[in-house]
Amino acid sequence: MYTFLTLPIELVYRIMDYQSDFTLFYSMQNVCQRLNQILNTYHRYQTLTTLDLSAKQIRDREAQHIGYALRTNKTLAILELGRNHIGIEGIQYIADALRTNTTLTTLDLRKNIIGDQAVQHMSNALRSNTTITELYLKGNKIGHQGAQYLSDALRTNMTLTTLHLSFNEIADEGAEHLADALQANTTLTRLHLTSNQIHHKGAQHIGDALRVNNILATLYLSENYIGNKGSQHIGDALRSNTGLTKLRLDCNQIDGQGSEHIGYGLRSNTTLVTLDLRYNQISRQGAEHIADALRTNAVLITLHLHCNRIGDQGAQHIADALRTNKTLAILHLNSNQIGDEGGQHLGDALRTNTALITLDFGNNLIGDQGAQYIGGGLQTNATLTSLHLSNNQIGHQGIRHISDALRVNVTLTTLDLGSNQFGDEGAQHLADALRTNRTLNTLNIHYNEIGDQGAQYLADALKTNITLTELQLNNNKVGDQAAQHIADALRTNMTLITLYLSWNQISDQGVQYLAAALRANT
Repeated sequence: MYTFLTLPIELVYRIMDYQSDFTLFYSMQNVCQRLNQILNTYHRYQTLTTLDLSAKQIRDREAQHIGYALRTNKTLAILELGRNHIGIEGIQYIADALRTNTTLTTLDLRKNIIGDQAVQHMSNALRSNTTITELYLKGNKIGHQGAQYLSDALRTNMTLTTLHLSFNEIADEGAEHLADALQANTTLTRLHLTSNQIHHKGAQHIGDALRVNNILATLYLSENYIGNKGSQHIGDALRSNTGLTKLRLDCNQIDGQGSEHIGYGLRSNTTLVTLDLRYNQISRQGAEHIADALRTNAVLITLHLHCNRIGDQGAQHIADALRTNKTLAILHLNSNQIGDEGGQHLGDALRTNTALITLDFGNNLIGDQGAQYIGGGLQTNATLTSLHLSNNQIGHQGIRHISDALRVNVTLTTLDLGSNQFGDEGAQHLADALRTNRTLNTLNIHYNEIGDQGAQYLADALKTNITLTELQLNNNKVGDQAAQHIADALRTNMTLITLYLSWNQISDQGVQYLAAALRANT
């Protein structure tokens, strides 16, 4: 009778062919010397570099076996263990393995039940480990004590580049420990501290660290409570810091005064390319300070300002800055209570701006009048490729102006007009433009009360349009009659790749038309 000790190696390989990656890694290592030798020569095991064990109900006992496997494994580079039930005992086994493992570079332990004591074991391992570059500990309630343990490791660790500590209740004290470590650490480039109950005192310590640390490139401080005082410390640090390229300060109770400090920092900063200030209380006053900074700042590429109630006056300040700014490429202004007056200012700015490629202006109040101004700007703008105007109360008259612009604009590739309820007449204007437009490839017009007549106009346009690859017509009033026209268009259209028709009024008959068209569509 054969056993693993005597089976021919080819048969053992055949058995391994039917095992999962998890079984190969978890159950077949360290059974006996011969099986180890065979396993090490098995092609799937030799190329096993990534193992995803997320949400597998792994507890300490299973983590113990994973730790044992890591000690001898020489292939695995990425191990995902998030959303399990690993506690202090399980982490200790994994941490012990990291002291000798020489291949693992990414370890994901998010949303387990780790706590501060388990983090101490992990931190001790990081002192000697020389391969881990990314460590994910999000949502483990490590607290300020756990942050201190990690900070002690960061002072000597020379390989870790990414550390995710969001949702860990580290508070100001934990932020202080990490900030102290950043003053000595020379390798960490990404630090995520989202939702950690950090107030202005914690922000002060982080700001002090940023004055001397020029290695950290990405810092997430979202969903904390740094407020205006904390913004002052961060803003002051931005003046001299030369390493940070991405900073998230969204949801931090920053108002106009705090924005002033951030603006001052931006005026002299030479490295930050992405700034996220969404969901604060910036208002028109804060928008003015940010706009003033944009006039001299020459490096910022992406700016998130949505949900800040900047209004028409705030939009005017931003628009004035866009007339001279030569670097800002992506601007998010959605949900800011901007009306037609603000739309006018931004439309005028688009006429001369030569840097902006994406403008997100959704969930505002520009209406038909504001759409006319935006359309006017698009007629001469030569850089914008993506424009989002969803949920802006734009009727068919406003859509006519946007459509007129599409006839002459040669750069726009993505246009979002969803949730404007411009109906069949608006769809007709867009269809007329699509017949001659040669650049637009994505058009979103969902939730627009478009019925069979409007859909027929669009279907006719698809017969001659040669650039549109995605059309979102979902959540309208398209019925079987329109489905037949769309099906006819699909028989000859050779460019449309994605078509959304969900939540309409198409019955089995309409589906039959579409199905028949798919037989010919290529």
